[in-house]
Amino acid sequence: MPEVTPTLRWIGTARDGYLRMIDQTRLPVELIEIDCRTVEDVWEAIKSLRVRGAPAIGVTAAYGVVVGLQTLPGDVDRADLDSRLEEVCTDLASSRPTAVNLFWSLERMRQTAMNAADLNATMMHERLLVEARRIETEDREMCSAIGRHGAELLNDGQGVLTHCNAGALATAGDGTALSVIFAAAAQGRSLHVYADETRPLLQGARLTTWELRQRNIPVTLICDSMAGWVMQEGKIDAVITGADRIAADGDVCNKIGTYSVALLAKAHNIPFYVAAPSSTFDLSLDSGTEIPIEQRAAEEITEGFGRTTAPTGIEVYNPAFDVTPAKYVSAIVTERGVIQPVNRETVTAMLAPTAKSQAVP
Repeated sequence: MPEVTPTLRWIGTARDGYLRMIDQTRLPVELIEIDCRTVEDVWEAIKSLRVRGAPAIGVTAAYGVVVGLQTLPGDVDRADLDSRLEEVCTDLASSRPTAVNLFWSLERMRQTAMNAADLNATMMHERLLVEARRIETEDREMCSAIGRHGAELLNDGQGVLTHCNAGALATAGDGTALSVIFAAAAQGRSLHVYADETRPLLQGARLTTWELRQRNIPVTLICDSMAGWVMQEGKIDAVITGADRIAADGDVCNKIGTYSVALLAKAHNIPFYVAAPSSTFDLSLDSGTEIPIEQRAAEEITEGFGRTTAPTGIEVYNPAFDVTPAKYVSAIVTERGVIQPVNRETVTAMLAPTAKSQAVP
């Protein structure tokens, strides 16, 4: 397998370390890494999509907590550390509203601190770095498990459509949706991937095709509006995407355009699969109608990548995500196994052993 630059990694100790990550806004033209040495750097990286994908955002936020505590002196009182921890978590939580892993990760860092109230500030800071590393390792292991379970859904010679980017760039490991493709290819199956460009920020064109070529997986780029016709032509045998949040009933929130692809797949009798770790499920939400949808700047549509493509002052609606009802999802692949059929009962059965409802703002 070709050597792959990790999406993100921690360098150094809790006290003087920093988070290094690929700046995904520069791909595919340039492979540039940036260093986040302050919580403001981390917040900006998440907000501006230098790092994106729900799992990767969660890992980034965990390391952002460690970075944020570095502003305190080494001999600070534990009470002052706890106060700063809450301030940092609140700041990071404001970066993006939809990806549940962000909030799940921050809450886990809070709980780590609460469960070790006897540690002094220095020891607690080090303990939080250990927890952030654990979150990263677990994410990597979850990606591998998702790949193993999901590969069984794909057959040799199939054409597979994916939307947005749910690969290594979106996680700490091999990805979610793309990990399924990578695992199937590793098992000797020949697949051809069709990647939607994914308007307006072109994550499919810029990132997914780049990743697949890095792994020597055959890929064809198509415009979002071509997906239905490519299905009609018989080129697509399965669709697989990632997810940013999944409600208790199995409704799936993912990058805008996913809902349209799911409807097209249903119309053409093509299975529509979703790959996501258990941390992406938000069991505090009864259905997808309760998922907050991030609204992004109009300029992403009217002046995408520096070129004006619409009249000045035109009204713009730019939701970053949509919600696909569970009835259109053939299966959800998790690190624990495959949820099929997708409904409240099967979701609960899969997640029940360790699931905890996440109260997410």
